[in-house]
Amino acid sequence: MISFDHNFEAVAVMADIPGADAKGAMLPAARRQWLLEHLAGRGVLRITHIARIMGVTPVTVRRDVSDLAAEGLVERVHGGVRLVSGPAAAAGRWSGATPAIGMVVPSLDYYWPEVIRGAQDAAQENRARLVLRGASYRVDEVRHQVEWMIGNGAVDALLVAPPTRGAEAEGLVAWLTALPVPVVLVERAAVTGPYRRHVESVRTDHAAGAELAVRHLHGEGHRRVGLVVSTTSPTSGHVREGWHRATSDLALPPAPELLVSAYYEPGWGVDVDRVLDLCAEQGVTALVVHSDREAVSLVQRAEERGLHVPGDLAVVAYDDEVARFAHPPLTAVRPPKYAVGGTAVELALDRLAHGADRPVRRVVLSSELRERGSTGSPARALR
Repeated sequence: MISFDHNFEAVAVMADIPGADAKGAMLPAARRQWLLEHLAGRGVLRITHIARIMGVTPVTVRRDVSDLAAEGLVERVHGGVRLVSGPAAAAGRWSGATPAIGMVVPSLDYYWPEVIRGAQDAAQENRARLVLRGASYRVDEVRHQVEWMIGNGAVDALLVAPPTRGAEAEGLVAWLTALPVPVVLVERAAVTGPYRRHVESVRTDHAAGAELAVRHLHGEGHRRVGLVVSTTSPTSGHVREGWHRATSDLALPPAPELLVSAYYEPGWGVDVDRVLDLCAEQGVTALVVHSDREAVSLVQRAEERGLHVPGDLAVVAYDDEVARFAHPPLTAVRPPKYAVGGTAVELALDRLAHGADRPVRRVVLSSELRERGSTGSPARALR
């Protein structure tokens, strides 16, 4: 038999294990049986740790784990494996001590992947399971996805990023808060009911992030700092609020504030030229642009028109999804997306543990500025 010390390290040689071949290597069936026995009660074991103990390669362990997962006996997690047992395994659900946290997000390909990753890692660390559903910014689609999870009894708590503006959105939030499971809003904040009670939430202070961008540009010597925001994003209102606050506090002269089409819409080509024309007319030397996609496209168009970034026009992007890959790499405000996801899971689990015995929590996290090659002191006037 293998014995283990407190750190779960092997202290016996593999040749002494039943099921080992003449060279002391464990046979596949013996490896899988050993893995099942030692996962019991130990939570997650890392693949590399198992490989070291059994004296095999991580590839071999992953093959064994895949075979066991196909039988519904174990569950693969990031970098490791854990046991699935009892009724939860048969039903494909988690409950009680190992809750399932449902998550409904409006996008799976921009901004939200890092939020999801933070939530997934936090769930794994707390021996919970994340059940992800993609939706959109439409009230009916969000409701449909939530109803599916609640109707199937698939989740014990919910993380949701719903629309929050308009009568339909207010009705959705009221419906969410009446569900029989705890609900945490993600990158949203809302109140509900006749007494306007706050809903549990975690979000980024996007207004403060926009302020950070303006103050950075002001520190570089820019005095006319414009704003470009997409009409399609629910974050745009907060970015505008922060830009207004910073330009007012710093007593900056007027500069254009422009709502534009998303970069993938037909109107973007007209809008981006309109932005650059106004910058030239009004002597604007710097722009805050939400989001990355619009910022990268704007810089490309500026270069096509003979403008130099940052010499002629400094640019700060907001989101920092792809800003670092632009030419030049764009200075960007980076929301704490990973922390938002992780905090949301922690709030949900804490609510499950304590029920209504604790106050509603509203967590607000700060962004950071990543300084790169698209900002600097204004070198010359726009041509």
